[in-house]
Amino acid sequence: MKNSKIPESKLGSNIATTIPLLGFGTAVYPPVASDTMKKSIFNAIKVGYRHFDTAAMYNSEKDLGEAVAEAVKCGIIKSRDELFITSKLWCSDAHPDRVLPALQNTLRNLAFEYLDLYLIHYPVSIKAGSPSYPFPEEDILPMDYKHVWEAMEGCQVRGLTKNIGVSNFSCKKLELVLSLAKIPPSVNQVEMNPLWQQKDLREFCKEKNIHVTAYSPLGAKGTMWGTNKVMDSEMLQEIAIAKGKSVPQICLRWAYEQGVSVLVKSFNKERMMENMNIFDWELSSEELEKINQIPQEKGNPARFFISDKGPFKSADDLWDESIN
Repeated sequence: MKNSKIPESKLGSNIATTIPLLGFGTAVYPPVASDTMKKSIFNAIKVGYRHFDTAAMYNSEKDLGEAVAEAVKCGIIKSRDELFITSKLWCSDAHPDRVLPALQNTLRNLAFEYLDLYLIHYPVSIKAGSPSYPFPEEDILPMDYKHVWEAMEGCQVRGLTKNIGVSNFSCKKLELVLSLAKIPPSVNQVEMNPLWQQKDLREFCKEKNIHVTAYSPLGAKGTMWGTNKVMDSEMLQEIAIAKGKSVPQICLRWAYEQGVSVLVKSFNKERMMENMNIFDWELSSEELEKINQIPQEKGNPARFFISDKGPFKSADDLWDESIN
């Protein structure tokens, strides 16, 4: 298939690791049947995706592991080693003594010996227990950054994950982790699209040699918090028509040109292939400038972590930024 080879980039401070710059996400709300998820992942491997993103909270780890096993059995890939697999530590396990057992459980779910990347899902803890949502306000707790990160480092030292990182961390919270870290985070996975471009955060991460992975590059339309505003943007639609491309392709190409890896998801095989066809053309400087001028609005405020009873009493406490 044309453009089945996805470009890769060296990952943060770990020069031995490369990350494919287009990945396949498995976060779906509302949840889908296990067979549907496995089939979509299998098809994604078949058309050429090699970077897959899951999390304890997504309830997709077992499906991903079984789809990979099937792809190996069918000879589409020789082994799991050909893939870059990310999973995440949910907030109920973001306690120093629960990090290692949580990763071990993730590896059991996947039936893998190691991850390529393990991320702290959010910069907050909730009362210890099974991954769940929603949760009571009184369960929201401040994270013990120092000792949770030490436990993450221990997972990498043990060889259970090749890299460690964070997700949904602001510059200020990254600074805190960096001040405590023996092994710095390799990745910060954040919401990023033309309507929430994360310019300051991307610049900070570039200075600190932290790779950025973009989730919700199309605005997460149809999810419990997503927005239609990305796909409905008149500016993006005009650029798409002029280029003879789709709005999703414009969004993905824009993200790729910012030097980040980007996560997409689709259950439609043709759309999976369309999302991959972004590497043999580019946006003009005029088109990039038009995108640069789009008014900014955050799609995922994660208000479920904001409470008078918890560590984050406002959106600014959580994100350390204006979210509009």
